[in-house]
Amino acid sequence: MNSWGDTFKTFGLIAAELVVLFLAISFLVALVNRRVGPKRIQSWLGGSPVVGSLKGVALGALTPFCSCSTLPMLAGMFKAGVPFATAASFLVSSPMLNPIILTAVAVLFGLPIMLGYAAVAVLGSLAIAATWNALGLSRYVKRVRVEGEKEEEPWKGVRAESPGAWRTAREDFRPLVIPLLAGVSVGAVIYGAVPESFLTSFAGPDNPAAIPVAALIGIPLYIRTEAALPIGLALSEAGMGIGAVFALIIGGAGASIPEVSMLTAIFKPRLVAAFVASILVMATAGGFIIPLFV
Repeated sequence: MNSWGDTFKTFGLIAAELVVLFLAISFLVALVNRRVGPKRIQSWLGGSPVVGSLKGVALGALTPFCSCSTLPMLAGMFKAGVPFATAASFLVSSPMLNPIILTAVAVLFGLPIMLGYAAVAVLGSLAIAATWNALGLSRYVKRVRVEGEKEEEPWKGVRAESPGAWRTAREDFRPLVIPLLAGVSVGAVIYGAVPESFLTSFAGPDNPAAIPVAALIGIPLYIRTEAALPIGLALSEAGMGIGAVFALIIGGAGASIPEVSMLTAIFKPRLVAAFVASILVMATAGGFIIPLFV
């Protein structure tokens, strides 16, 4: 079990990091929205739900964000009028797919496992986006002002546009302050209270429910995928099955209490619940599929 002093120090740093990341990414997204223009962004990321979802996954694979720092990008996409399926596939794929993560999986667990993990991340993101779109869950996105609704003004240069972009970043962050702090606090308590021995005993290879249990345990944890992989290797060597290890990694990387708390500022409760349920299903399915690649 982690000491409470170390736990609160760790999550204090995480909270500070998330604040800086959110403001910085929101600032850059605002500049990009102004420089490129919402109509061009819609054109680039638009298309049919299938094409749009593929573009969302591709964008997610190119953006090395953790689950929480995808949210300013997500908010910017909605403001630019990007199709719902595109935004949904980006939200799911971004924390789990980028060249750094895939290389780390290949180095730590081998190329076959990396291919299995990549297949689960890509196909899972596409399946979730398609399901949400088919169910019409876009109606549960909280109303945002689409930038294209007003006449676009000409670009004035980075120096002239920066004050407005910074103002937008602060305005986007303001409703997320309380959810962020609440989520990080709960995550810190869980992190400090759950010993490693609990994970290996309840999610070991001899437990038939190991994979869904590991996926369920992973959801509340705040785990950046890059940090989770060495932890997963250590848990595997301590006796946890490879399927349970990746169920834990996908669950923890795909969703976390801080992210879910922050999503309440963008999604209505039904879509937040659908997000958590989707990540749980994806983590569980991944836990059963990835070992087949060994």
